[in-house]
Amino acid sequence: MSSIKENYKSKVKAYQPKPPYVTNCVKAFLVGGFICLVGQVIQNLYMYFFDFDEKTAGNPTVATLILISALLTGFGIYDRIGQFAGAGSAVPVTGFANSMTSAALEHKSEGFVLGVSPNMFKLAGSVIVFGVVAAYIVGIIRFAFEKIM
Repeated sequence: MSSIKENYKSKVKAYQPKPPYVTNCVKAFLVGGFICLVGQVIQNLYMYFFDFDEKTAGNPTVATLILISALLTGFGIYDRIGQFAGAGSAVPVTGFANSMTSAALEHKSEGFVLGVSPNMFKLAGSVIVFGVVAAYIVGIIRFAFEKIM
């Protein structure tokens, strides 16, 4: 039986298109870099116009990127960016905002209480839990190293 499967796989492999790995990587790099460039421009605007320093400009910059990503997802633009760029649009914080907004929009017909809120946090819940646990572990490791040294 396994020889039939192997024979089938070898015959099918000859007709499968080769994925454009290099092109996909270049697109992901360029779009991800552009998103980061936009974030840097927003951060510089906060520092110039609102007198933030580098440390304090980070939080409003991330909040602005999340807002822009949510709006672009609502208008259907971020999905097209994601189809073009692949992982380049998923890696920055904007990808996380896109996934939360998409889940919320998908279940808006069920209402805000039973549709949007619980389904929006299905993805976010696991990410937030992982972030909190990872931060706790890193904090304990750092505390231990500070006590040793």
